Amino acid sequence: MAQLKDDCFAFGGELMSITDALALLRERITIVVDPEIVELRSALGRILSHDIISNRSVPPHDNSAVDGYAVFFEDLNADGDTRIPVTGRVAAGHPLGRPARQGEAVRIFTGAPMPDGMETVFMEEDCEADGNDVICPVGLKQGANCRKKGEDIEQGSVILKAGQRLRPQELGLAASVGIKELKVMGTLRVAVFSTGDEVYDPNDQAPEGGIFDANRYSVMSMLEAMSCHVTDLGILPDDKEAIAVAIGGAAEDHHVIVTSGGVSAGEEDHVKAAVERHGKLDFWRLAIKPGRPIALGRLGNAAFIGLPGNPVAAMVTFMVIARSVLLMLMGAAETTATRYPVTAAFSYKKKMGRREWVRATLSETGGAGLSVQKFRSSGAGILTSMVAADGLVELPEDIDSIASGDVVQFLPFNEVSG
Repeated sequence: MAQLKDDCFAFGGELMSITDALALLRERITIVVDPEIVELRSALGRILSHDIISNRSVPPHDNSAVDGYAVFFEDLNADGDTRIPVTGRVAAGHPLGRPARQGEAVRIFTGAPMPDGMETVFMEEDCEADGNDVICPVGLKQGANCRKKGEDIEQGSVILKAGQRLRPQELGLAASVGIKELKVMGTLRVAVFSTGDEVYDPNDQAPEGGIFDANRYSVMSMLEAMSCHVTDLGILPDDKEAIAVAIGGAAEDHHVIVTSGGVSAGEEDHVKAAVERHGKLDFWRLAIKPGRPIALGRLGNAAFIGLPGNPVAAMVTFMVIARSVLLMLMGAAETTATRYPVTAAFSYKKKMGRREWVRATLSETGGAGLSVQKFRSSGAGILTSMVAADGLVELPEDIDSIASGDVVQFLPFNEVSG
C-alpha cells in the first residue's frame, strides 16, 4: 500500500472552493493500489493502468457494407447500365479464395471481405439479376458501399488510454481487437461504518427514539458501483474507545475508511478523537450546502473520509467530493463528473460565497431543450428528494440567486452514483 503524504488533505487558512481543493488534492494524492491483470468480463468499472495499442486493424480487411455485387469500377459504363457476368460468391468469413478478374462481378454479403482489387459494391435491390449476369445501373460512385481496412481502428494506434474507467463500450472495443485480458488498477479496499446510539440496522428493531441506518447502505452501494471491495463494519456506539479500536483495526488492512456522522464538534461526536489517536484529521474549510461538516484525514497508510450524518448531505458530499478522492486514489485520469447546461424552471436565493447543490428533476420544454425544477424541500434529511430527483443543480459561489429561465449547470445522478 502506498504511503499518503502527510499534508495531502490539509487545507489551512481561508475558505477554499471545491474546484481549487480538488485540484490541490490531485497534486498531492498518491495512488494506493497496484496494477493487476483481469479477464475482460471482470474489468467493468475498473481503471486501466496502461495504454492499449491495437495489434490489428478493424476492420481487418476491406469489406462490403451491404448485400449486393462487388465490381471493378473501371468495368462500368459511364453512359448507361452495365451487364456483367457473376462468377463468384463471397460471404462473411468466406473470402473468394482467388484473385478477382476484370470483367466479372462477385455476389457479396454484408461484412464479407472484398475480393482483391474490387472496390465498389452495388446494393442488390438496385440491380437486376438476369441468368448468370447482373445488370448494374449507371451513376454509382467509385468505392460505394465498401468499408475500408482500418476504417475504425488502425493497427498500432492507441485505442484506450491509461486512467480510463472502463465502461461496456471500452470492453467491446478491446474485444474487437482480440484482447482477452486487461491490466487495471487494483481494487480499493474500503471499510464503512455508521456511528450513533440512536442508529439501528434495518435488520433490527428500532426502539422509540431510534432511527434506521440509511447512510451505510447508500454509501456502500455507491462504493460497490465504483468497483470498490467494501467491508461493512456496521454501526458503532457513541463510545470513544470502541470507535478508536474499530477504526484502528480497519486501517491496518484497508485503503480507505468511510464513516457517516460523528465528525462535528458535538459532545457525543467521538470520531474526530478516534481518528486523531491513530493518525491525522483535517476538516475541510469549504463553504458548501448541503454537506457541513466533512472531514478527510489519514489513519496510518489509510485515507479517512468522514461524511455528514444527515442522509442527503452524506450522499451529496460523497458524490461531489468523496467520489473524486476515491478515483484519485485508484489512479483515474478523470475524476470530475460532467455537468450539463439546462434551463431553470424555478427561482432560488442562496448565500453568496457558498456553493450549493439543489435537488431537481428534469423535464422537456418542447423545442427549447431540457428544463429543471427544484424539489419542493431542501432539507438535508429528506431522503425522498434523492429518489424523486434526477440530479443536482450546482450553483457556484459567485451568485446569490437564480431566476426562472436562467441557464444552470446540472449534475445527473447517473454521472456520480458509481
